[in-house]
This record gives sequence, C-alpha cells and structure tokens, in this order.
Amino acid sequence: MKPPMLYRQFASQAEIDAEYNPAARLSDPGAYQRHYVEQSRLARERLPGLQGVPFGPTLAETLDIFPAAPSDAPVFVFIHGGYWRAFLAGDFSCVALGLHALGITTVVVNYALAPWVGIDEITRQTRAALAWVLRNIERHGGDPARVAVGGHSAGAHLAAMALQTRWSDDYGLPEDPFRAAVLVSGLYDLEPLRHSYLQPQIQLDDGVIRRNSPLFSIRACPTPVLLTWGGEESAEFVRQSTTFHSAWTDAGNLSLCAPQPGANHYSAIIGFEQSASAMCEWLESQLGPQRPADRSLEAC
Repeated sequence: MKPPMLYRQFASQAEIDAEYNPAARLSDPGAYQRHYVEQSRLARERLPGLQGVPFGPTLAETLDIFPAAPSDAPVFVFIHGGYWRAFLAGDFSCVALGLHALGITTVVVNYALAPWVGIDEITRQTRAALAWVLRNIERHGGDPARVAVGGHSAGAHLAAMALQTRWSDDYGLPEDPFRAAVLVSGLYDLEPLRHSYLQPQIQLDDGVIRRNSPLFSIRACPTPVLLTWGGEESAEFVRQSTTFHSAWTDAGNLSLCAPQPGANHYSAIIGFEQSASAMCEWLESQLGPQRPADRSLEAC
C-alpha cells in the first residue's frame, strides 16, 4: 500500500524540504547573503536615502526610501524574502542601485518576523506600508500614480497579496493603485510549507493558508505582472510561479514569465542592481509617463 501523500506527490517532509530549502542546493548559500549585505552597504553610501521611516506603530514597521533625482519620479516598492522569519530591509538596500540609475525611487519595506508574529500580521504590515507609500511618497519626490510593487521569495508572496487587497474598501485608496508588479521566485500556495522544516516557526493552519495563499484568491486586476525565477531552482519553485501565471491570466489579467537561465533562488534578484537588466528595463517601461497599452504578454 502506498503511503498517504502529505501534499500532491510528496509523501514525506524530507521530500518537501528538498524542494523548498533552496540553501540545501548550494555549496555556499551564505555567499549570496554576504553579497547583498556588501552591495547594500555601498548603496547606502552612494545613494541619497532615508532609513527607518516609520509607517506603523511598532518598531519593526519601518521603510527605507532611496529617492531618485527627478521630481515626480516613478516608485518601486521592494519586499524582502527570508521565509517571513529572516532578514531586514537594510539587507536589501542594493535593489535601489539599478533603479536609481533609471530615475526610479526605491522603497524597501521592513516588517516583523515569525515566530514573533504570524503571516496574517506580516501581510497586514505589508499592506500598511504600501498604503503609507501611496499616501506619502509625493513628499519624497515620488509620483503616487506611478508605483510598482515587487518582492523576492516570501516577499513576492507578500507583493502578490497586495494585488488581492481591497484597497478602496479597506484603505480608501484607488482600487488598483499599482502600475506593475515584479514577483521573483515567489510562493503562492502555502500548503506545502505546513509540512516542511519551516512549520515550527511560521505555524500554518487551514485558516492562515486560506487567507494568505494568493493562488486561491485571484481577482480581475489590471496590474501587469512579471513572474521570474532562477533557471536552477527546484521544480516546486518553478511550479509555484507557472501555476500562478496560469491562474492570473485565466482571470483575464496580464502576466509575463521570464525564467533566468543559470540563476538560482538567491541570485535571481541581482538584476535589480543592474540598470540594463531585464527586470529593471521592464519596470522602466511600465512606469513611464503613460501607462503602456494593454496587450497580451508572453505565456510561460
């Protein structure tokens, strides 16, 4: 008799961990963390910026702003990853490097981490940060009508949750306030993580999974999405993105898939440091003075 499946075709935690622990696939995963910390230090030295701007009542609810030179600059809000339980906004100041050269203001969001808070609260904090940006970025030279959102790994999950938010009903903001979204190596169905090594820290249950899995609450939304991931990532990380792409486009929405050959889970966001990268160029095209004409984007 076959053992019962924990999730899809996976019968054991070890099988799920092999798919969802990207560090286990690399000989020195810490090299990427060291890279981002060093590049972030350089970004804070070279670029004008404000660190630790509060957007909420707790000490963790802050954001870092790297204003671009022109007034009324377009804005990109980046949400860092770390499986909701690691890293700080300051570890990823580096994402401003490529965008600043293109005249795009970058905001990097900080949030409280698991297990001190759960994913419901992290999602709430992220939405509060985005509402703050939409209401206040004009005071820092940004154009609130040209704001894009994005993130990496768990940050891509939080950015996807932002696209499901009832911005008009819950925040009194335009219903679809974002010009574009860049989702890098994201997690859109949280169910498999309940059976993984992460569960003791992130404490998923049926309600948390239902409320916080973007794949299962997709609505019609005019925001075009760039879905990208490293070509060397696990089959499950690829499936998370391609399944979200299918569901997003099935709802009549726009999505572009852009796997990155040779990249892994950690290196997939290095493109934000390079103004000529595909991610930066796509963002620049979406954040121009005029909204790009609606058109079908490439399928995966």
